[in-house]
Amino acid sequence: MSEDAARVFLCVLDSFGIGGAPDAGQFFNDGQPDTGANTLLHIAEACAAGACDDRGRTGPLHLPQMDRLGLDTALRLASGKGYPGAHPAGGAASWAVLESHSAGKDTQTGHWELAGLRLERDWHYFPREIPAFPPETLARLRAAGGLEGTLGNCHGSGSDLLAQYGAAHLQSGWPIVYTSADSVVQIAAHEDRFGLDRLLALCEAAAAIYHPMNVGRIIARPFLGSPETGFRRTANRHDYAITPPQDTLCDRVQARGGKVIGIGKIGDIFAGKGIDRVLKGPDDMALFDHLIETTGTAAPGDLVFANFVEFDSHYGHRRDISGYAAALERFDARLPEVLSRLRPGDQLLLSADHGNDPSWVGTDHTRERVPLLAAGRPLAEAGQILPFTDCARIVAQSLF
Repeated sequence: MSEDAARVFLCVLDSFGIGGAPDAGQFFNDGQPDTGANTLLHIAEACAAGACDDRGRTGPLHLPQMDRLGLDTALRLASGKGYPGAHPAGGAASWAVLESHSAGKDTQTGHWELAGLRLERDWHYFPREIPAFPPETLARLRAAGGLEGTLGNCHGSGSDLLAQYGAAHLQSGWPIVYTSADSVVQIAAHEDRFGLDRLLALCEAAAAIYHPMNVGRIIARPFLGSPETGFRRTANRHDYAITPPQDTLCDRVQARGGKVIGIGKIGDIFAGKGIDRVLKGPDDMALFDHLIETTGTAAPGDLVFANFVEFDSHYGHRRDISGYAAALERFDARLPEVLSRLRPGDQLLLSADHGNDPSWVGTDHTRERVPLLAAGRPLAEAGQILPFTDCARIVAQSLF
């Protein structure tokens, strides 16, 4: 690898959609098509109307760093409308809009597609009934874990299910098994009462049961606490994802002699395939600290691939508009720390994997286009609507 080779920092703001997907009518939330969903625009409109003035944040949405990189102009191309309070794009702004052509609108599909792997077949999803899982698979799971029973066995929000079943879990020792609109099986258990190692072993057994059904991920959801103090998830989450069926951008980087550093849940999303090092943290700001760290440690030819999950998990799914706005502003305010550390030839890319409009019905992701904002090395095809898979091509052009 030559010393003048670039480094690329690809950051995925999980669920930061900008509307306009031409096939949004084919995707649904609570029976309503995603037509008109627009994560950025609807958050900004709510802020402009004063609906996000709580928990310490006030006023219009304030994203000056991303706006200078072309965020508002990307929104205008994607959906035909800018957002109130946006700052003008900088003269050197280099941006594009990405459009998914895969069958799903989930995290795994979006990240794989950004890495060059388009999925023609959608995942398996579980029905909204109790039990949500086929009885024979639950029986196999209980047998594999030496369990007398499981709790939940339904669709639900993790925090709600902890409040509902946490006390019963402590009493019975039965794990809480649930799913969502994504193709997932999530298993929650108390780190002390049930044991973290036992939970992880149970999730490995669940992967052997549900992956052959084309369920995308099994997620271990350890938690702590009590009925008196309340229950809280810990940072020891672990995803057991289906391995990508073909090589992705990550494998190509390795084949050319570069390293791939995954920040957040990137290693889990790709089942470790093509990932050299994983950096995790308790929250998105800790992950941002890791991003800054890699600007000093990544070598020429390396790819730093980061996922910032809280936009999706804490605010999108929970339909928390003001929380989402505040999280975007926190992220934007820290961008100069990274921008000032880029070396000549480096490229910083900001994008997303799908939408999750917190103003929308239901709690599922929303089918949307996403931004692609570049700093450092500019985009060769700036100002265009490109397929998600072009992100991999752009990174490869910069690195190779």
